[in-house]
Amino acid sequence: MKRVIFDTDIGIDDAMALLFLHGAPEAKLAAITTVAGNASLDDVTRNALVVCERFGIEAPVFRGASGPLGEALGEGYPDFVHGRNGLGDIPLPVPARRAEDLPAAEAIVDLARRHPGELSVVAVGRLTNLANALALEPALPSLLKELVVMGGVFGFHGHRGNVSPVTEANFGGDPLAADRVLGAGIPTTVVGLDVTQETIMDEAFIDALVARAGDAGAFIHAITRYYFDFYEGLGNGRRCPIHDSSAVACLLHPDLYGTVTGPVRVLTGGMALGQGILGEHPKRYLSDAWRDRPACRVARSVDADGVRERYLESLARLKA
Repeated sequence: MKRVIFDTDIGIDDAMALLFLHGAPEAKLAAITTVAGNASLDDVTRNALVVCERFGIEAPVFRGASGPLGEALGEGYPDFVHGRNGLGDIPLPVPARRAEDLPAAEAIVDLARRHPGELSVVAVGRLTNLANALALEPALPSLLKELVVMGGVFGFHGHRGNVSPVTEANFGGDPLAADRVLGAGIPTTVVGLDVTQETIMDEAFIDALVARAGDAGAFIHAITRYYFDFYEGLGNGRRCPIHDSSAVACLLHPDLYGTVTGPVRVLTGGMALGQGILGEHPKRYLSDAWRDRPACRVARSVDADGVRERYLESLARLKA
């Protein structure tokens, strides 16, 4: 069983990923760390607490970074995607639980020191919390078992960025943090738009969740109304990519993904700010930017049917 820190800017797809982890027998949530992104830090932290209370998730919640380390792409929050409250503007209760006093970066370091080599981190938002944790504890890469990141786009299958022609939103939201984390030496797999946009959910998939997953299915149905409206407005119909849950699927079922290996850089300036670049052949390059950078695994193919079925199986366990 994997002990997991879920690092998240809880919006609609993040909530779906959290419930995936909660229902999976292969995972145990050790902590949830929040970071601004899909909504403000206050809102995403509240969202984490609301989801935890509703579904009996006992993992502690730690507040993290409210802004990026350096230059970022865009301002404000994507309420046109996730709603003003980050969860599709469904009515939300005031949670009785509160976040822990320890900041997220300190919590990551503390947990890693207490459980060396045991913790998997799934990061589905900006990588600011992890970058701050690395600044606090440079030995963190040797203390973590693995990291799976939902971020970036590398041009496989013709996929492009969603906040610029070459940039994915999480990398664009804190390029400096992303470049530092991917260069730190943590055993890392990057799950980008190349595979998340190959893994689609539609209304039939949501209907299956409603039928098989009880209250979890009803909750996902409610929050995805806003999400589907957004994607339908783009001309895609009532369907959208499975983004953050793909990172969970890759952690728990890596056999569903084909990967390539090489160092990954994230551009921290210029018109391609936030672009992730995979160096598949670093020894051939003249640029010093690729030297002495650790290799990451980057997902380039996916068994999308397998991901959807594993998701349904995990959520169905929450109904029992």
